[in-house]
Order: sequence, then C-alpha cells, then structure tokens
Amino acid sequence: MFNVCGHCGMYTPEKEVLGNVAVCPFCGGETVFVRQPLFLLSGACGVGKTEVCRHLPALTQEVVALEGDILWESRYNSPENKYRPYREMWLRVCKNISQAGRPCLLCGCADPDQFEPCVERRYFSRLYYLALVAEPEVLAARLRSRPGWRESGSEDFIRQQIAYNQWFLEHHGDTAPPIDLLDNTNLSPEETARAVLGWIRDKLAEEL
Repeated sequence: MFNVCGHCGMYTPEKEVLGNVAVCPFCGGETVFVRQPLFLLSGACGVGKTEVCRHLPALTQEVVALEGDILWESRYNSPENKYRPYREMWLRVCKNISQAGRPCLLCGCADPDQFEPCVERRYFSRLYYLALVAEPEVLAARLRSRPGWRESGSEDFIRQQIAYNQWFLEHHGDTAPPIDLLDNTNLSPEETARAVLGWIRDKLAEEL
C-alpha cells in the first residue's frame, strides 16, 4: 500500500513529491521511492495495441507491458469526468509496479487530457504518449477480421474507430504533452512492437 504513510499510517495519494521523496501531509514523514517515467500507448481499436503487449515481453525486460482493459468494469464508464477513477487506479498500479525498478508501458485508448490532471500523476518523472495509427482501409480490415464475439465488425463501429484514428492524425500535436505517432499500416505485429521498443529506448535515454 504505497499510499499508506509508513510513519503515521494515514492514507492519501496527495503527498508532496520532492524528487524521489514523498512527504506525508499529516505527519511530514518522508518516503523514498523509485520515480520512473510511464509510457502510454494509445490508438483506435484494431490498430495493434494488444499485439504490442503480447510481443514486447519476448523482446525486452526493460519495461512491464500492461493491457489497459484488463481491469475494466462498467462502473468506470464515466466519460463525464474523463474516466478519472479508472485512470487514477491504473496510475496507482503502475506506480507500485515500477518500484521494482522497471517502468511500465500501459496500452489503451487514452490521451494526455485524461492522465495529466490525475493526483497519482505526480509520482512519475514524466508521462510519454505514443499513438498507433493506420490507413483507414487497413484499420477497417483488421476490425472485420476479428472474431464475432468482439462485436467490432459493424460498419458503425468501424466508422467510429476510423474517426478516432483520424483524431490522432489531426490533433496529436495539440495535446499537452504532444502525442508521438507510429504508423503501422505496413508493419507486422512484431515489427510494431520493435518500433515501440525503439521509441521507449529513445525516451529512456532522455531521462538520463
């Protein structure tokens, strides 16, 4: 329970963070922690985020790849507050995992506007954002090829995802911080994972 103060036992994520020290607002007790960057992989459904999670562990032990949908429940479906409880929970999970000395890569549909205002954001040195994008006809073909139980082959759903894909293409530079893009139209899942790994390594080099 990283948010529980080891000095007074009080719980709060709203500690003052000074470098790699978290200061309890109740007693002033200081906790030294590992302050890692966090990598967030976004993009429309069908663009290949889950495949990156599957392939990345075989390529590197530098990061812990996590699929952002695995903890989803209907109670988190709150677009009115930009899914804030779900984002806070994932930041808390990644914060605790990263105490083992490796940063996390969180894969899911998100943008900086949903993560940067979170309380738990303060425990990371920086959040880096990358969106996978693809040509519309390729994205549509990927969605149609999915098993029927995923319900992603309807024309309405495909239109929604193509529009979301287009949003990244048009607005990736408008967010704070901006979102990097990786076009994987002509890349295999493994090639995409290798490209994502290259992006991660570049960002890790910036942290030094």
